Amino acid sequence: MYKIPANTLFIGQRLVFVPECPSTNSLALELSAKSILPEGTVIITSNQTAGRGQRGNTWKTSEGLNLTFSVLLKPSFLKVNMQFYLTIATSLAVQDFLKSRNVDDTRIKWPNDILVGRKKICGMLIENSIQGESIQQSIVGIGLNINQTDFELASATSLATIKQESSDLNQVLNLLLGQLEKRYMQLRAGKLLELKDEYRRNLFGMDEKRTFISNEKKFEGTIANVSESGELIVVINNNRTSFNLKEISLVL
Repeated sequence: MYKIPANTLFIGQRLVFVPECPSTNSLALELSAKSILPEGTVIITSNQTAGRGQRGNTWKTSEGLNLTFSVLLKPSFLKVNMQFYLTIATSLAVQDFLKSRNVDDTRIKWPNDILVGRKKICGMLIENSIQGESIQQSIVGIGLNINQTDFELASATSLATIKQESSDLNQVLNLLLGQLEKRYMQLRAGKLLELKDEYRRNLFGMDEKRTFISNEKKFEGTIANVSESGELIVVINNNRTSFNLKEISLVL
Protein backbone atom coordinates (compact mmCIF):
# COMPACT_ATOMS: atom_id res chain seq x y z
CA MET A 1 0.00 0.00 0.00
CA TYR A 2 2.73 2.44 0.96
CA LYS A 3 5.78 3.15 -1.20
CA ILE A 4 9.17 4.40 -0.05
CA PRO A 5 9.25 8.20 -0.46
CA ALA A 6 11.72 9.60 -2.97
CA ASN A 7 11.96 13.06 -1.46
CA THR A 8 13.76 12.25 1.80
CA LEU A 9 17.34 11.42 2.70
CA PHE A 10 16.60 8.83 5.35
CA ILE A 11 13.19 9.18 7.00
CA GLY A 12 10.96 6.57 5.42
CA GLN A 13 13.62 5.03 3.23
CA ARG A 14 13.06 1.86 5.26
CA LEU A 15 9.34 1.24 5.62
CA VAL A 16 7.60 -1.58 7.46
CA PHE A 17 3.90 -1.96 6.69
CA VAL A 18 1.58 -4.24 8.65
CA PRO A 19 -2.15 -4.39 7.84
CA GLU A 20 -3.08 -4.34 11.53
CA CYS A 21 -1.39 -4.01 14.89
CA PRO A 22 -2.30 -2.81 18.39
CA SER A 23 0.25 0.05 18.42
CA THR A 24 2.92 1.10 15.93
CA ASN A 25 5.00 2.51 18.80
CA SER A 26 4.94 -0.85 20.56
CA LEU A 27 5.77 -2.68 17.33
CA ALA A 28 8.65 -0.29 16.60
CA LEU A 29 10.06 -0.91 20.06
CA GLU A 30 9.72 -4.67 19.59
CA LEU A 31 11.40 -4.65 16.17
CA SER A 32 14.25 -2.40 17.30
CA ALA A 33 14.95 -4.75 20.22
CA LYS A 34 15.29 -7.70 17.83
CA SER A 35 17.58 -6.09 15.25
CA ILE A 36 19.35 -2.83 14.49
CA LEU A 37 17.00 -0.67 12.44
CA PRO A 38 18.36 2.29 10.47
CA GLU A 39 17.44 5.75 11.65
CA GLY A 40 14.32 6.97 9.91
CA THR A 41 12.62 3.56 9.75
CA VAL A 42 8.85 3.99 9.51
CA ILE A 43 6.41 1.43 10.93
CA ILE A 44 2.92 2.02 9.58
CA THR A 45 -0.42 0.25 9.73
CA SER A 46 -3.86 0.61 8.18
CA ASN A 47 -5.59 -0.48 11.36
CA GLN A 48 -4.20 0.44 14.76
CA THR A 49 -6.40 -1.30 17.31
CA ALA A 50 -4.96 0.00 20.58
CA GLY A 51 -3.14 3.23 19.80
CA ARG A 52 -1.68 5.06 22.77
CA GLY A 53 -1.62 8.78 23.44
CA GLN A 54 -0.48 11.19 26.12
CA ARG A 55 -1.67 10.80 29.75
CA GLY A 56 -2.44 7.13 29.07
CA ASN A 57 -5.23 8.02 26.64
CA THR A 58 -6.11 5.88 23.63
CA TRP A 59 -6.00 7.02 20.02
CA LYS A 60 -9.04 5.71 18.13
CA THR A 61 -9.02 5.69 14.35
CA SER A 62 -11.05 4.14 11.55
CA GLU A 63 -9.40 1.41 9.49
CA GLY A 64 -7.75 2.51 6.26
CA LEU A 65 -8.75 6.16 6.49
CA ASN A 66 -5.99 7.89 8.44
CA LEU A 67 -2.25 7.86 9.00
CA THR A 68 -1.07 5.88 12.02
CA PHE A 69 2.67 5.34 12.06
CA SER A 70 5.88 5.58 14.08
CA VAL A 71 9.31 6.82 13.10
CA LEU A 72 12.48 5.48 14.70
CA LEU A 73 15.02 8.26 15.31
CA LYS A 74 18.42 8.27 17.02
CA PRO A 75 18.94 11.81 18.35
CA SER A 76 22.08 11.03 20.35
CA PHE A 77 23.06 14.67 19.84
CA LEU A 78 20.30 15.67 22.29
CA LYS A 79 20.96 15.65 26.02
CA VAL A 80 18.27 14.08 28.15
CA ASN A 81 17.24 17.44 29.61
CA MET A 82 16.68 18.77 26.07
CA GLN A 83 14.46 15.94 24.81
CA PHE A 84 11.41 18.20 24.61
CA TYR A 85 12.97 19.78 21.53
CA LEU A 86 12.09 16.62 19.62
CA THR A 87 8.46 17.24 20.57
CA ILE A 88 8.83 20.81 19.32
CA ALA A 89 10.34 19.75 15.98
CA THR A 90 7.72 17.05 15.40
CA SER A 91 4.81 19.34 16.25
CA LEU A 92 6.07 22.01 13.87
CA ALA A 93 6.55 19.42 11.11
CA VAL A 94 2.90 18.36 11.26
CA GLN A 95 1.84 21.99 11.28
CA ASP A 96 4.11 22.62 8.26
CA PHE A 97 2.37 19.81 6.40
CA LEU A 98 -1.10 21.20 7.17
CA LYS A 99 -0.07 24.68 6.08
CA SER A 100 1.26 23.21 2.82
CA ARG A 101 -2.27 21.87 2.23
CA ASN A 102 -3.67 25.37 2.85
CA VAL A 103 -5.20 24.48 6.19
CA ASP A 104 -5.65 27.69 8.15
CA ASP A 105 -5.92 28.40 11.88
CA THR A 106 -3.58 25.60 12.99
CA ARG A 107 -2.20 25.69 16.52
CA ILE A 108 -0.19 23.44 18.81
CA LYS A 109 -1.96 22.54 22.03
CA TRP A 110 0.70 21.89 24.65
CA PRO A 111 2.54 19.70 24.51
CA ASN A 112 1.98 18.26 21.02
CA ASP A 113 -1.66 18.00 19.94
CA ILE A 114 -2.34 19.77 16.65
CA LEU A 115 -5.55 21.78 16.46
CA VAL A 116 -7.44 23.29 13.57
CA GLY A 117 -9.58 25.93 15.18
CA ARG A 118 -10.39 24.20 18.45
CA LYS A 119 -10.63 20.70 17.03
CA LYS A 120 -7.92 18.07 17.23
CA ILE A 121 -6.57 16.69 13.97
CA CYS A 122 -3.36 15.05 15.19
CA GLY A 123 -1.93 13.47 18.30
CA MET A 124 1.58 12.23 19.06
CA LEU A 125 3.38 10.00 21.51
CA ILE A 126 7.16 10.20 21.69
CA GLU A 127 8.94 7.51 23.70
CA ASN A 128 12.66 7.88 24.39
CA SER A 129 15.27 5.31 25.38
CA ILE A 130 17.98 6.90 27.51
CA GLN A 131 21.63 5.92 27.72
CA GLY A 132 23.75 7.93 30.12
CA GLU A 133 23.04 11.62 29.52
CA SER A 134 21.91 11.19 25.92
CA ILE A 135 18.95 9.77 24.03
CA GLN A 136 19.77 6.41 22.49
CA GLN A 137 16.64 6.23 20.35
CA SER A 138 13.23 7.85 20.04
CA ILE A 139 10.05 6.36 18.70
CA VAL A 140 7.84 9.13 17.36
CA GLY A 141 4.24 7.96 17.04
CA ILE A 142 1.89 10.10 14.96
CA GLY A 143 -1.84 9.74 14.40
CA LEU A 144 -3.14 12.18 11.79
CA ASN A 145 -6.79 12.23 10.73
CA ILE A 146 -6.97 12.31 6.94
CA ASN A 147 -10.06 10.77 5.33
CA GLN A 148 -12.25 9.98 8.33
CA THR A 149 -15.32 12.20 8.60
CA ASP A 150 -17.35 10.55 11.38
CA PHE A 151 -15.94 10.79 14.90
CA GLU A 152 -17.09 9.70 18.34
CA LEU A 153 -15.88 13.02 19.73
CA ALA A 154 -17.17 16.36 18.50
CA SER A 155 -13.74 17.81 19.30
CA ALA A 156 -12.04 15.85 16.46
CA THR A 157 -11.61 16.81 12.82
CA SER A 158 -9.75 15.65 9.72
CA LEU A 159 -8.23 16.89 6.49
CA ALA A 160 -11.23 15.57 4.55
CA THR A 161 -13.66 17.39 6.83
CA ILE A 162 -11.77 20.65 6.42
CA LYS A 163 -11.03 20.44 2.69
CA GLN A 164 -14.22 18.58 1.68
CA GLU A 165 -12.19 16.10 -0.34
CA SER A 166 -10.30 12.87 0.23
CA SER A 167 -6.52 12.51 -0.04
CA ASP A 168 -4.19 9.76 -1.21
CA LEU A 169 -2.64 8.37 1.98
CA ASN A 170 0.67 7.45 0.35
CA GLN A 171 1.06 10.95 -1.07
CA VAL A 172 0.16 12.51 2.27
CA LEU A 173 2.67 10.27 4.06
CA ASN A 174 5.45 11.27 1.66
CA LEU A 175 4.76 14.96 2.16
CA LEU A 176 4.58 14.64 5.94
CA LEU A 177 7.82 12.64 6.18
CA GLY A 178 9.53 15.29 4.09
CA GLN A 179 8.44 17.99 6.53
CA LEU A 180 9.49 15.86 9.49
CA GLU A 181 12.95 15.35 8.05
CA LYS A 182 13.39 19.10 7.46
CA ARG A 183 12.54 19.88 11.08
CA TYR A 184 14.69 17.03 12.38
CA MET A 185 17.66 18.32 10.38
CA GLN A 186 17.03 21.77 11.84
CA LEU A 187 17.12 20.18 15.29
CA ARG A 188 20.30 18.26 14.46
CA ALA A 189 21.91 21.52 13.29
CA GLY A 190 21.37 22.98 16.75
CA LYS A 191 18.75 25.57 15.76
CA LEU A 192 17.11 25.24 19.16
CA LEU A 193 16.30 28.90 19.69
CA GLU A 194 14.62 29.16 16.29
CA LEU A 195 12.55 26.05 16.95
CA LYS A 196 11.54 27.18 20.43
CA ASP A 197 10.51 30.66 19.25
CA GLU A 198 8.40 29.22 16.44
CA TYR A 199 6.78 26.72 18.79
CA ARG A 200 5.86 29.52 21.21
CA ARG A 201 4.38 31.62 18.40
CA ASN A 202 2.16 28.73 17.38
CA LEU A 203 1.14 27.59 20.86
CA PHE A 204 -2.59 27.66 21.49
CA GLY A 205 -3.48 30.09 24.29
CA MET A 206 -0.04 31.70 24.47
CA ASP A 207 -0.23 35.01 26.38
CA GLU A 208 -4.03 34.62 26.66
CA LYS A 209 -6.17 34.07 29.73
CA ARG A 210 -7.47 30.50 29.57
CA THR A 211 -9.19 27.93 31.81
CA PHE A 212 -7.10 25.06 33.17
CA ILE A 213 -7.73 22.00 35.33
CA SER A 214 -5.26 20.82 37.95
CA ASN A 215 -6.01 18.47 40.85
CA GLU A 216 -9.62 18.33 39.60
CA LYS A 217 -10.01 22.09 40.12
CA LYS A 218 -10.66 24.69 37.44
CA PHE A 219 -8.87 28.01 37.44
CA GLU A 220 -7.86 30.79 35.08
CA GLY A 221 -4.31 31.50 34.07
CA THR A 222 -2.13 32.75 31.25
CA ILE A 223 0.49 30.66 29.45
CA ALA A 224 3.73 32.61 29.77
CA ASN A 225 6.26 30.13 28.39
CA VAL A 226 7.37 26.53 28.05
CA SER A 227 10.55 25.52 29.89
CA GLU A 228 13.54 23.81 28.25
CA SER A 229 12.35 20.52 29.72
CA GLY A 230 8.81 21.01 28.41
CA GLU A 231 6.98 22.20 31.51
CA LEU A 232 4.12 24.63 30.95
CA ILE A 233 4.68 27.92 32.76
CA VAL A 234 1.38 29.54 33.70
CA VAL A 235 0.79 32.89 35.42
CA ILE A 236 -1.91 32.49 38.08
CA ASN A 237 -2.82 35.54 40.15
CA ASN A 238 0.47 37.20 39.13
CA ASN A 239 2.49 34.14 40.19
CA ARG A 240 4.41 31.97 37.71
CA THR A 241 3.92 28.23 38.24
CA SER A 242 5.43 25.33 36.29
CA PHE A 243 3.40 22.21 35.51
CA ASN A 244 4.35 18.92 33.93
CA LEU A 245 2.02 16.95 31.66
CA LYS A 246 0.34 14.99 34.44
CA GLU A 247 -0.33 18.06 36.56
CA ILE A 248 -2.41 20.30 34.30
CA SER A 249 -4.72 20.29 31.30
CA LEU A 250 -6.00 23.14 29.17
CA VAL A 251 -9.76 23.43 28.66
CA LEU A 252 -10.64 24.18 25.05
